[in-house]
Amino acid sequence: MQNLALLIGRILLAAIFILSGYGKITGYAGTEQYIQSLGMPGAFLPLIILWELGGGLALLLGIFTRPVALLLAAFCLISAVLVHYHPADQMQMINFMKNLAMTGGFLYVFVTGAGDFSVDRKFKLKWS
Repeated sequence: MQNLALLIGRILLAAIFILSGYGKITGYAGTEQYIQSLGMPGAFLPLIILWELGGGLALLLGIFTRPVALLLAAFCLISAVLVHYHPADQMQMINFMKNLAMTGGFLYVFVTGAGDFSVDRKFKLKWS
C-alpha cells in the first residue's frame, strides 16, 4: 500500500507542474508579460518552464526523484514569497499557503523517495 500511496502522491504533485509548464508554453507571450510585471526578466521564462514541466515529468516517472523533489520544494517556496505573498489579497494568500503546503509535500518526497513504482527503483538508482 505504501508504494501505491507514493505513486499517487507523485502523480498529484506532478500534475500541477506539468499543466502549468505546458500552459506557460501555450501562453508564452502573456506569461512573459506577467513575469516582467513582477520585476523579473522575461528571459527567466524558459528556465521556469523547464523547472515546472521537466521537474513535473521527472517526478511523475520517478526519475532523479529526491533531487527533483528538493528543486521543486525550492521552486514552491521561492514562488510563494516572490509571487504570492500579498497579505491584503486573500486569493494570493491562499496561493501562498498552497505553495507552502506543496513545499512540505516535496520535502516528504525528498525524504521517502519514489517508492517501487519508479524509474529510479527499476534501475536501482541511489537517489530513489
